[in-house]
Amino acid sequence: MPIPDIQSVDSADEVAEALRAHHYLPDEGLATSIFLALRLHRPLLLEGEPGVGKTEVARVLADWIGGPFIRLQCYEGIDVSQAVYEWDYARQLLHLRTAEATGRASGADADQLEDELYDERFLVRRPLLQAIAHSDGPPPVLLIDEVDRADDEFEAFLLEILADYAVTVPEIGTFKAAEPPVVVVTSNRTRDVHDALKRRCLYHWVEHPDQAREVGIIRMRAPEVSESLAIQVAAATSSIREMGLYKPPGVAESIDWARALTLLGDHDLVEAHVIDTLGTLVKYREDQDRVKDHDLSSVLSAARVVAHS
Repeated sequence: MPIPDIQSVDSADEVAEALRAHHYLPDEGLATSIFLALRLHRPLLLEGEPGVGKTEVARVLADWIGGPFIRLQCYEGIDVSQAVYEWDYARQLLHLRTAEATGRASGADADQLEDELYDERFLVRRPLLQAIAHSDGPPPVLLIDEVDRADDEFEAFLLEILADYAVTVPEIGTFKAAEPPVVVVTSNRTRDVHDALKRRCLYHWVEHPDQAREVGIIRMRAPEVSESLAIQVAAATSSIREMGLYKPPGVAESIDWARALTLLGDHDLVEAHVIDTLGTLVKYREDQDRVKDHDLSSVLSAARVVAHS
């Protein structure tokens, strides 16, 4: 598929078709939100439980648009040096020692040497500056991942960046985006993201897919899995998500589970193999115990009925 001009994208249907061509199966609401974010040049805030495909949206958008994929992984205590820029002190020190060895560190050359230490060649561009300073080709896709892990101060700083798409480095000047990056912000909602950031973004809550769409996702991402097994895996996974687990399985886990069962030669859910492969779907021991104690045989039987009805 040719690289699109974002402003020439005409509809949510066009977005959905492009994402499907890059092996991502969106629902109508997500495709519409992406379309509006692209056309309005607004960041898109995606919230939802882990494993519903929020991060993958940004990766697929980068593949489609053709710009670089730039990821900023948020965490508690993240600051400007990790998110925007820092100076390469080791290279600056090496440059200074070289100047001292050649006699340039004193006299008339001293002021010039100080200016050289803050030349752009010693500037380490972190994700936010990379996205803003990008100038060639299609715009980058900037993923600000798990913003709910960062603290309030960083969230406030992020608001300033997203308002102007500009960063000032005091020793050099201001970098301003020639074309705003496509920004996707994700949150697992471990805490509430502040209203100010939500107002800056378009918002979409990403649900676990319904069974029919999950079957389509499994078949798209793991074509070696039979249709019957994909239907059973999707049905069983949907039931398991309703068991009140600490960490319900995401779509990535259901794909892995279907692949694992296929490698074992299964075309139907076999209880012994389901138990043996449960670690590909459910990643906490207590959750595994709950699944096993939750009349697993009935869950598997119901899934088989759905596939063969």
